[in-house]
Amino acid sequence: MENKTYSPKYDFINVAAACPVTNVCDIKFNVDNIKISILDALKENVKFIVFPELSVTSYSCGDLFLNGSFLSKAMDGIENICLFSKDKDILIAVGAPLIFKDSLYNAAFIIYEGKILGIVPKSFVPNYSEFYEKRWFSEGLHIKNEEVNLNFQKNIPFGVDLIFNSYPFNFGIEVCEDLWVTIPPSSYLSLKGANIIANLSASNEIVSKASYRKDLVKSQSGRCVCGYVYSSAGVFESSSDLLFSGHLLIGENGSILKENERFERKGNIIVSSIDVDKLIKERIKNTSFKDNERNISFHVREIEFSFKNLDFKMNRSIEKHPFVPHNINARNDRCKEIFNIQSSALAKRMIHTGLKKAVLGISGGLDSTLALLVIVKTFDLLNINRENIIAITMPGFGTTDRTYNNAINLCKKLGTDLREVNIVTSCLQHFKDINHDPNIHDITYENVQARERTQILMDVANKEGGIVIGTGDLSELALGWCTYNGDQMSMYSVNSSIPKTLVKFLVRYVSDEEVEEEISNILIDILDTPVSPELLPKDKEGKIVQKTEDIVGPYELHDFFLYYFSKGFSPEKILYLGEIAFEGVYGTETIHKWLQLFIKRFFTQQFKRTAMPDGPKVGSISLSPRGDWRMPSDASFNSFLGF
Repeated sequence: MENKTYSPKYDFINVAAACPVTNVCDIKFNVDNIKISILDALKENVKFIVFPELSVTSYSCGDLFLNGSFLSKAMDGIENICLFSKDKDILIAVGAPLIFKDSLYNAAFIIYEGKILGIVPKSFVPNYSEFYEKRWFSEGLHIKNEEVNLNFQKNIPFGVDLIFNSYPFNFGIEVCEDLWVTIPPSSYLSLKGANIIANLSASNEIVSKASYRKDLVKSQSGRCVCGYVYSSAGVFESSSDLLFSGHLLIGENGSILKENERFERKGNIIVSSIDVDKLIKERIKNTSFKDNERNISFHVREIEFSFKNLDFKMNRSIEKHPFVPHNINARNDRCKEIFNIQSSALAKRMIHTGLKKAVLGISGGLDSTLALLVIVKTFDLLNINRENIIAITMPGFGTTDRTYNNAINLCKKLGTDLREVNIVTSCLQHFKDINHDPNIHDITYENVQARERTQILMDVANKEGGIVIGTGDLSELALGWCTYNGDQMSMYSVNSSIPKTLVKFLVRYVSDEEVEEEISNILIDILDTPVSPELLPKDKEGKIVQKTEDIVGPYELHDFFLYYFSKGFSPEKILYLGEIAFEGVYGTETIHKWLQLFIKRFFTQQFKRTAMPDGPKVGSISLSPRGDWRMPSDASFNSFLGF
């Protein structure tokens, strides 16, 4: 994919975690390889690069850290890196030992354009199991509001209270063990505004430690709502007692964006783009995040600097289907969890009402199929006979043999109570009653059918003592692609927070994992059927004429728009991300066209969501007016167009 550049207003930044080749105690060798990594990072438009703990000297120097000449040469190495960085628009975090007031500190030096902006000591120095750092280093936890003078630079801010700020990018620093303690320094730094945390580390390898380390980075980036850049010492450290793997990780708000292959025997660097705009919006939304700040008395010094050039090259993938995990194993796990959430939520509603019957309209389409599968699982869970599931097929003017037969066969194989109510005659009568020409296939023609079906379901539920289960999904609610007081209404809606792109995967998951082969074959054919409300007459060959995506656009685009719009992204940024995600699938003009339609429909159809029935939230996004989305029904979309 060709990388695109764009205005810095979208607030992405490229960061790198690097593990250069080292030679224990060979400062010149180490510094030369640090320079190579910096040059490699600059080729990728990186603005912030993080090196391992004590990377100038190497971590495993032992009692040589107590040698004055060696420590002096380490400062020469830092000066060398500063001189090298003078004309380079990149923030560098590199590790070296530092003498301060007759104590030695394991420190991170933050360098930009030839100058040390600040020095951060390691807060927590481990002295247990294989670690004995207190033999050489003092804890830096108490170091605040201090300054350091070196031969080549005076009055350098020194302490754990530093945040490095080039708006809107705010960098906080911690060192190795700091991440592993009960309350890491990054927690305080994040509450004070740091949105990107660097960890300079030397974490050795033992069995299973890598997965725990990865979980730490993932969870801390989520807890702090930040980007997290982690760099650990590599295989060329001393192996006298320990082995280091050069584990590199870049996390963002609870997920891992990039990870390297450990145990590389050459210089290694990983690069990813951090979306600081998204992090800021998430912090604004998550009021509990800022509430924590009131409970701490941690004060920071902001060290300001300015990147000179914010040209950007995207260095992360943008998923076309943000609601669907890319990894197939993760996808199956997600589908299983969602299916269990849906069925457990419905089980609670059934127990609360005391009702033993469920009523739904079954069309042979994806949404009603998923709803039926959820009901079946729920009834099995509650030991209620499946014959108490009243599945009603209601063929109308546009019903095709394919969907009709799939609905009939599926219900028979699942053992439900299957009923058929043809709505053609009652709709023709209604057209007559309201003086509507049945040859005019307008919105009235369509909605009469939808409301007739809902009336049947509601009345059967009253007659049988059951509950009407809605089948509409999140994508339809976002677009308002439902008939008000028709299929928009039910007594409980199990699919209300499932986007259309995810509905397909859920049905496929059930087909693969939860049912026998004959049922699976029916589900596969349903998956292959075009999405349609089947409200307009079929063609001469009996096939579907009214294809939803021909009218409102591709659901995969609308789900993409919904995901990012609900996160607070501007239409301009959504368009930009869409160009990257759907490159080679849809052009800019097509994405722009459907994005404008999405915005207009999302605003004008809010009144339907305001009156939507109860239903479980299953993912990060829901449009329930009682939960995630509160919006006036008469809000104007004008401020969101014109992009």
